[in-house]
Amino acid sequence: MTPPAGTSAAESAVAEAFRQEWGKIVAGLIRMTGNWDLAEECTQDAFATALTKWASDGVPDRPGAWLTTTARNRALDRLRRSKTEAAKLQEVAVLSVPEEPAAWGDSGVPDDRLRLMFTCCHPALTLEARVALTLRTLAGLTTAEIGRAFLVPEGTMAKRLTRAKHKIRDAGIPYRVPPAHLLPERTTGVLAVLYLLFNEGYSASAGGDLMRPDLTGEAIRLCRLLADLMPDEPEATGLLALMLLQDARSAARLDRRGELVSLEDQDRTRWDRAKIAEGIALLEAALRRQRAGPYQVQAAIAACHAEALTADETDWAQIALLYGELRRFVPSPVIDLNRAVAVAMAEGPEAGLALVDNLAANGELAAYYLLPATRADLLRRLNRGPEAVASYRAALNLAPTEPERRYLARRIAEVSG
Repeated sequence: MTPPAGTSAAESAVAEAFRQEWGKIVAGLIRMTGNWDLAEECTQDAFATALTKWASDGVPDRPGAWLTTTARNRALDRLRRSKTEAAKLQEVAVLSVPEEPAAWGDSGVPDDRLRLMFTCCHPALTLEARVALTLRTLAGLTTAEIGRAFLVPEGTMAKRLTRAKHKIRDAGIPYRVPPAHLLPERTTGVLAVLYLLFNEGYSASAGGDLMRPDLTGEAIRLCRLLADLMPDEPEATGLLALMLLQDARSAARLDRRGELVSLEDQDRTRWDRAKIAEGIALLEAALRRQRAGPYQVQAAIAACHAEALTADETDWAQIALLYGELRRFVPSPVIDLNRAVAVAMAEGPEAGLALVDNLAANGELAAYYLLPATRADLLRRLNRGPEAVASYRAALNLAPTEPERRYLARRIAEVSG
């Protein structure tokens, strides 16, 4: 144990332990007690106790083990005082015995956090409930923080979390990694939750901020955990690669005044080259397994951007081909729009505009601001100013965040001027 070093040192140690250990401790207590609320409360108590004890006694050599023991003892004390003392203590005695591999299920994966991730992302729950439970139990975000992420009051989010936990209990949703024959289907759902979480942080769906680094950070952390726990799942590795390659550009997406900067105008010296290198290495490792999927294809697209030292060096023809491949996995008009941009950059704005106009004609993206924004940009490149301004104004009426609205307003002023 390190010697006492004051409150600030203890606070730093507790904060670091929280990031590393929260999900692991909660997951273990849920397995031990079967009670989600009790697990969270006892884990919170353990961290609160650590703030005081570590300031006076020093940080233990194994903070995670100290917190796990403290939380487990607190749970046992609570159970001893409960009305179902005898039954619960017998259950705990059985569940506390270290598990043999045969008890892990057909998946062969023993980690409690992975069990918890699959439980939180069970298809019986709504997508919003899956994301919220994942943030609460695995990332340790408070109910208020999750409410802000969903733009709802804390009380509303508390009720939603309670309903989700009750559904897990009442429906008898098992606390386990699915057997091997169900793993691909269920893994897809877990990856979708992490992808949604990252995208909400990278391009917020509403509000005054374009990005939510807290959400992107948690998505990357949880995806890294999933990839570590499932090393034979190339799509988990591919999604982690995609997140890192995207997040590497975050610092350059806004200028020093907080204004949005388009990809072609970004200062690429501000891109995080360490994240890019890690993302490309992960992508290559995933592709070597020769089981391509949509996240690996998206990571390959992100890698094309990341490897171009200037906008002019971007291999747009390759990106257009990759979007065509992505559409094979995930047919979507949004993917078609992205492919239209790549075609425009590779073959000229006229070719891209024809594809965009076809998308506009079918009406599927009528409420998606990037459709008129893309059309406006192509018209601007073709020197069709009045039409471009009209499309920029249509995009401005649909844009979800303040930085995006200010960017479009600047474009309108530039083209009008």
